[in-house]
Amino acid sequence: MAKRTLSDELRDRLEEMILSGTLAPGARLDEVELAEQFAVSRTPVREAFKALVATGLLEMRERQGVTVATITVPVVLEMFEMMAALEGVCAKLAARRATPREKLELRAIHARLIETLAANDPPRFYDVNQEFHDLLYDAAHTQYLAGQTRLLRKRVAAYRRYVTYQPGRMATTIGEHERVLLALESGDPDAAFAAASDHVNLLGDDLADFIASLPAGLTRAS
Repeated sequence: MAKRTLSDELRDRLEEMILSGTLAPGARLDEVELAEQFAVSRTPVREAFKALVATGLLEMRERQGVTVATITVPVVLEMFEMMAALEGVCAKLAARRATPREKLELRAIHARLIETLAANDPPRFYDVNQEFHDLLYDAAHTQYLAGQTRLLRKRVAAYRRYVTYQPGRMATTIGEHERVLLALESGDPDAAFAAASDHVNLLGDDLADFIASLPAGLTRAS
């Protein structure tokens, strides 16, 4: 196993800050400040920047330097449509391939999600929800598909938080996850695909509410 470098560790730290929302889309990153903050030279900072630019989490623009990537609203919506398709395929395969243990673990995570909803803890709910989806990808027993689904999820992570925090959305998630679980437990691939893709897709009022919830600076005009 290759030894992890300072740039690898810094890349992971910055990625976590982006995915958690600590660094919001559009936030400018200063190379010197980060080198001081993490007590490293500027070289690993530059290398971490390059790696995150390659994944689409950061972008470099003239006169703006390095910033957390922002996306236009139409592209965000396209990404959600693609996420819906990928999650649907993962669920379809999981309905065919998930082990009894994986199904039980999904049920256990779902139970924790219900408890978190009762505690009215949106950040915790978001984290437990991520666990559910991660296990769903694993239960599909793929490599490329699961990897690509996770990569796209990272790209839309900041925007998915705004979906999760919509009024009533957490309660709706419980019902939608229940549909996915029932399809998996009954071994119905088509129902699993429909339930998982509907869960992620933004349609009708959900779409309008999501767009209205986005603060200035989270997306760009073009």
